[in-house]
Amino acid sequence: MNSSSKVAALKQMPLDLGIEIQRDVNGIEMGVLENGIPYLTQRGLSGITGIARFAIQGITKEWEDHWNDEVLGKDRISFFKEYLNSKGFNEPKLYLESAQGGVTHFAYPDIVCMAFLEYYAFESKADNSMALENYRRFAAYGLRTFIYDALQYVPSDKWKYYNDRVSLLKDSSPIGYFTIFKETTGLIVDLISADLTVNDKTLPDISVGQTWAAYWKENNLEASYGARIPYEHNYPDYYPQALSNPQKPNAYPDAALPTFRQWFRQSYLPTKFPQYILKKANLLPGGASEATRIGAMYQPKILTPPAV
Repeated sequence: MNSSSKVAALKQMPLDLGIEIQRDVNGIEMGVLENGIPYLTQRGLSGITGIARFAIQGITKEWEDHWNDEVLGKDRISFFKEYLNSKGFNEPKLYLESAQGGVTHFAYPDIVCMAFLEYYAFESKADNSMALENYRRFAAYGLRTFIYDALQYVPSDKWKYYNDRVSLLKDSSPIGYFTIFKETTGLIVDLISADLTVNDKTLPDISVGQTWAAYWKENNLEASYGARIPYEHNYPDYYPQALSNPQKPNAYPDAALPTFRQWFRQSYLPTKFPQYILKKANLLPGGASEATRIGAMYQPKILTPPAV
């Protein structure tokens, strides 16, 4: 997917990234998103840097206009690009949007806040003792740790949603049939290990199941392997989907398992999965660039013989 396509996909994404907690702490507005990313609001960022909000707004707009340009000089956007790119951040916006209570919040992640602090502490021509003091403070303590401690926020177990589903579904496969959830557990583990927030909003087995069901019908695989059958599938009680338990997805004949695995590895992962993971970019600490990296993990590898 080219750069313009990625930006278009991000702009179309719904504002479904929730706020775990947000408070004003000693005049600094801060919070944590549901994916664990700590942030400052624009007002909070203004407070720790000692600069006016219109200056932050100016840099934010300038970044949106030039984030994908080459680094050409020593202007302030070039500084931000070099700093943030070295940390793996290359997003079209310096903030994340979150809709809560009918209000859209603009959250500047901790890595972006540190870029502002370093710029105004060392690079800006303005004498800004507050930015320098806070930069030294957070460079030693860590802004992420500071926000977590100030809000008394304890990150939840990132494996909880997955483990609870596995515990509930481990014995649900009908004898002689395989289930999509069980066959995609390796993918889900990879996503959690990559720090994707896997919860009730991230259900890759549904994406795989819907795509495979379409492939099954289009190729009339029932004629070759026999009929699929519905089975009972329940979500943990705290999932919103649990309201419609028991679910009735399809299990597929074991005879079709080699065909499914071949399709999954050679078709779904390289062609469909990158689109799915990009839609979940706002749940990743690294955003779209991290989503692209994860999607590339499953691209076919071309092996070349060693040089003789």
